[in-house]
Amino acid sequence: MDNNELRLYLNRLLAADCFQDYCPNGLQVEGRRQINKLVTGVTASLALLEAALAWGADAILVHHGFFWKNEALPITGWKYRRLRLLLAHDINLFAYHLPLDAHRDLGNNAQLGERLGWVVDGRFGANELGWLATLPAPVTLDAMAAHVAHRLGRQPLALGDAHHKVRRVAWCTGAAQGLFNDAIEAGADLYLSGEISEATTHLSRECGVAYLAAGHHATERYGVQALGAHLANTFEIEHCFIDIDNPV
Repeated sequence: MDNNELRLYLNRLLAADCFQDYCPNGLQVEGRRQINKLVTGVTASLALLEAALAWGADAILVHHGFFWKNEALPITGWKYRRLRLLLAHDINLFAYHLPLDAHRDLGNNAQLGERLGWVVDGRFGANELGWLATLPAPVTLDAMAAHVAHRLGRQPLALGDAHHKVRRVAWCTGAAQGLFNDAIEAGADLYLSGEISEATTHLSRECGVAYLAAGHHATERYGVQALGAHLANTFEIEHCFIDIDNPV
């Protein structure tokens, strides 16, 4: 597959031009024209790039790429080492941030909801990045935390009474603790995101809405896998998801 063809396809599929993001979405580093082997991962860390090179990747597709807003511009140190590996081996790097969070089928929120067995029935927040679902029957916060731990393979940090009853759930993957108040206004009994801030505790206590911080990396492993599988099924390319563990 041609790298420009893949760029245009992904930009259309994810509606990349519709988002004001913290980084450029699309082809961030150009490599060889022909793509036969694609690696997907959460973050374009050096460890992921080295693993992709060892697998023989022509292209890497991630959620967290390069060139973030307010990032230092000089290409030195860790940034130089990452870019040097890509350029020296002619490997393409594609990155999609908010567009991958938001996609209704392949996105991080869609895939996380599917993994947790939540059927979306509403959206909220800017770009409708927050998702909502109504459970068939109420469950306790303690039971919900155990369910999330089982499905994601890590124990979430829970705020709220363990016996707090949850029926209406809201979620947004990654560092989306800023949407907590929007989730409360949308009628959620519980909000799940990847990260948490100091102020989150007070908001949870004062509003009586539970909060689960399930891990930035842990909540954002599934969209890029689904997207990679979709590309492998649509085009004649081989796909491999490489998970570089991250406790955050």
